[in-house]
Amino acid sequence: MTAPVTRPYPGPASPAAGDRLDVGSNPPVVLELEDVTKTYPGEPPVEALRGVSFTVHRGELVGIVGPSGSGKTTLLHLIGTLDRPSGGIVRVTGFDISQLSDRELSALRAGRIGFVFQQFFLAEHQSVLDNVADGLLYAGASFSERRRAAAHALARVGLSDKLAVLPTKLSGGQRQRVAVARALVGRPALLLADEPTGNLDSSTGQSVLDLFAELNNEGATIIVITHDHGVARRMGRVIELLDGLVLADSNGGADDHRGDGDDNGGADDNGGADDKGGADDKGGADDKGGADDKGGADGSEAPAWP
Repeated sequence: MTAPVTRPYPGPASPAAGDRLDVGSNPPVVLELEDVTKTYPGEPPVEALRGVSFTVHRGELVGIVGPSGSGKTTLLHLIGTLDRPSGGIVRVTGFDISQLSDRELSALRAGRIGFVFQQFFLAEHQSVLDNVADGLLYAGASFSERRRAAAHALARVGLSDKLAVLPTKLSGGQRQRVAVARALVGRPALLLADEPTGNLDSSTGQSVLDLFAELNNEGATIIVITHDHGVARRMGRVIELLDGLVLADSNGGADDHRGDGDDNGGADDNGGADDKGGADDKGGADDKGGADDKGGADGSEAPAWP
């Protein structure tokens, strides 16, 4: 029996705010896929993934891109431990997800993975601070610890002046920044973003991608799932899927994250059934809230990525 996965809070000591995490020449592996397949029953069965293999090390910024039907959503579910593979091995921070119980998978997901969705999924009647603090509900943190960590995370994404504001009073770009803060508040090993610019205009989407680049500079490991090649090119490494197979893998290093800055990759290319959210929330292009505001609400310094 595999030992239960736990993620005590607070986590281990972090570098000083603004420091780039030194992962060395051989950074730890965060995600491993070995000959992964996923088949859905039917007549005929649907082979969504057909032998996918790649490894992601700590500190990488990775874009996974492909058209509708390429297997992106299935891969997202497997990486996020929302489903198990039909064959092959998926390891998240060293844990083979096929060998874990449902309870252990839930603990792994809650403690090691932060999710950012296209649709934001914010509680409209809760303040921004409480929305982010809720990301630690299952981390064993006290009420005061959750709110303190949430204030730090919001400062990290440039929203330290919006703690008491309701999400309905924010632009689309600001809402997505709140969603990013909620995903990173528990200092997960992996930040997994599903079409994070899909509901945003191109300028606001660009500011969200800039934020990912800044977080990656601090040591965050980030995987962005997208149908938009412009968005993918902003990542340091691009994995291209087609028909359930890895068509190409640029295998770039985590430091080369800027890609082609001329392509703003917004929501203009909305194709694909994988892109489920509407584009009716057009958070203004003037939402440029930078991530250089590191101060917490209490004046203390926000922790960098662990």
